[in-house]
Amino acid sequence: MKTFTSETMHDILSWGQTALQESDNLTFEILNPDIGRGHYAGETITVAGTSYLYRSYKALSDLGELLFCRMLTPKVISEHIVQITYEKLDLSDSFHASEAKEEKYGTASRFAAIHKNEEPAFLSAYLRALRSVKVGEKKRILNLGINTGDEFDLIRQILPHEEYMNLSLVGIDHSPSAITVARERFDEGNAIFYVHDINDLASLDLGRFDLIITIGTLQSSTLEFKSLFASLVQEYLNKEGAMILGFPNCRWMGGEMIYGAKAPNYPYSEMSILIKDIYYCKKYLQQKKFRATLTGKDYIFLTGTKINIS
Repeated sequence: MKTFTSETMHDILSWGQTALQESDNLTFEILNPDIGRGHYAGETITVAGTSYLYRSYKALSDLGELLFCRMLTPKVISEHIVQITYEKLDLSDSFHASEAKEEKYGTASRFAAIHKNEEPAFLSAYLRALRSVKVGEKKRILNLGINTGDEFDLIRQILPHEEYMNLSLVGIDHSPSAITVARERFDEGNAIFYVHDINDLASLDLGRFDLIITIGTLQSSTLEFKSLFASLVQEYLNKEGAMILGFPNCRWMGGEMIYGAKAPNYPYSEMSILIKDIYYCKKYLQQKKFRATLTGKDYIFLTGTKINIS
């Protein structure tokens, strides 16, 4: 059994990376984080004559994520020692690996098992964006890449029923099976859903909207990113309208949301494309007299609200 006392985090990370080349699990003993509540990582704590470098459970959880592992429930070994076990994730268990097209995100896909609203890091940032745009005051809302409707469902949860029913919701996605589910979920009469190619919005004659939401969609390789975004602002947004854009900075693998966008030709998370796309949209909105804010972590939310100029 490996026991860590005064070893640095670099020592522990290096050991873990090497050990995982030969095993699907890592188990080690470390100072119980509850002993040093309020300390920062790396502070020295002496217990029963032994010096330990402190790490919180958050730091240990982050370490597991960096190793592409899930952290199992710690086992208390003694008053001041806990046993930590990491289990290697099945990296092939991911919708990212699917070669399907229309139904890569359908109800029979691995993507269908994902419920972003149940991930606190996503939920908190999306809620902040919805409140920032004052979603209850919007009348017409368009969502591109709606899938089965989770983003509309959160709006339904946070608004009083009467206020929610005053909204007119339009959702568009290319997955027929996902849209079928969305239509079943939202049968109150104030939502309409289309199975359609987002590159061809003009053929739907949608009109203009008070709020446009698109999360994890604009960066799809099948979309003409810049021209589509510009057309949304110029042709589909009302004069005082708002936008919520969600850019994924994570991957979904083995039942976990893992921080860091995967870029082509890099074996690790590389954020140049993500930052470039976010900067383009933020600058564009600012040029159009929007107040643009960035929040979030695993998903970066760009929220644009119109600046009222008297």
